[in-house]
Amino acid sequence: MAETALRRRQTPLARRLIAGARTCLGTPFRHQGREPGLGLDCIGVIVVAARAAGFHPRDRRDYGRIPRGTLLETALVAAGLRPVDPAEAVPGDVLVFTLDRWPRHVALRTGRGMIHAWGEVGRVVEHRLSPDWADALTATYRFPGV
Repeated sequence: MAETALRRRQTPLARRLIAGARTCLGTPFRHQGREPGLGLDCIGVIVVAARAAGFHPRDRRDYGRIPRGTLLETALVAAGLRPVDPAEAVPGDVLVFTLDRWPRHVALRTGRGMIHAWGEVGRVVEHRLSPDWADALTATYRFPGV
């Protein structure tokens, strides 16, 4: 779906999730970080966005530097999100990426692309969903109301 069409499809809840995630932009990457401006990891960005939108996610911090297996997806389902087809991702959805054979990374879908804490660049960033990221996308989860 084209980025302009994605921007038009944003629900009020999706706008709140994205606005919450955008407050994190530029925050340094820190494993298990949960403080915008001080340090966040990819799950931390989702936790901050969820709280900004009025959700109270059960936050887990019992994961290693490289989470293995289905820990990420189990946590998303436990938080009340439901799986949707990645081809149907809309702004406000949580994108799950498989890196090195394991679901290890999450980002929030926006009308511009995605927001995530990216260890390689050392901070929270927003950028388009490039072909490399699209190839690694293996699951999508949706908050109730998005």
